[in-house]
Amino acid sequence: MLLSVQDLHVRVEGKELLKGINLSMEYGEIVAIMGHNASGKTTLALTLAGFPQYQVSEGKILFEGEDVTSKSIDERARMGMALAFQSPPAIRGIKLGHMISLSAGMNPWQPKPGDDPELPKKILSKVNLEPEKYLDREVNVGFSGGERKRSELAQIFAMRPKLMILDEPDSGVDIDSLKVLGNSLQEYFRTEKCSMMIITHHRHILQYLKPSRMHILSGGKIALTGSYEELMPKIEELGYERLIKEAANE
Repeated sequence: MLLSVQDLHVRVEGKELLKGINLSMEYGEIVAIMGHNASGKTTLALTLAGFPQYQVSEGKILFEGEDVTSKSIDERARMGMALAFQSPPAIRGIKLGHMISLSAGMNPWQPKPGDDPELPKKILSKVNLEPEKYLDREVNVGFSGGERKRSELAQIFAMRPKLMILDEPDSGVDIDSLKVLGNSLQEYFRTEKCSMMIITHHRHILQYLKPSRMHILSGGKIALTGSYEELMPKIEELGYERLIKEAANE
């Protein structure tokens, strides 16, 4: 098993946001996390990634059988966990090409024998960003929403993670960028078999990836679990609140 989240309770500034999350992921599996605003989706993503302000008060997180609950962000990243932010930040003073090299574990200023200097170009091409235009630009500075998402995806691809956590990859992007993101993720999954946890409100990105399971969060808990084919039509027909209420009454 790749990931096991056991009775996870999380607090931020004294307020409990997650109230006993239990879920697991296998190697090479795609899982979707859905739910209305403030249901705990982003809290779960940031907690799994190791952000220190998200305090685990109960429960634990196991990654490849190892307890990572108290490990730092960089320790988890080195183990193979990667997070794509809902709103990727702009970083002045560092070129995107250099950031991709750093994400791949290479020093762009002092390359070692065996390092691939063409790697940033290859990865930018995978996310449909022209290398000649983007290699020397500061990370995400002046980028559109879709360009930011593709830029961050390039950095994550360079990391070659075992688990990719995508926090609303389809938010703030137009239909053309969504298609690029969806196809890039689909191809990466096909070739690398990287497990993916996709946090989203809609089916937009999921139509490219077809998760094996979906969890619907509400009030910091998993309210429903089912297959994509089973739950997605019900979500679109009923909405989250009505679907959860009807399921509770069955």
